[in-house]
Amino acid sequence: MTPAATLEAAREWSIEDRLELAFGLWDQIIDGGWQPEVSAELKAELERRVAAHEADPSRVLTWDQVLAHLKRPR
Repeated sequence: MTPAATLEAAREWSIEDRLELAFGLWDQIIDGGWQPEVSAELKAELERRVAAHEADPSRVLTWDQVLAHLKRPR
């Protein structure tokens, strides 16, 4: 079966089965040694965020605070 045919067939699967396929494929790719390249822009942004945290480590949120922020009415 081709990848395109598999994707088409997967449209009829439950969301749980499609997620299992997606996560399984991702795990196979990573287990095979593939690593995404980090762009210069992303690397600079990550370094900026680490530097900001190191400059003021008190400015952090707990996971519960993050969830509450995401669930708040808008």
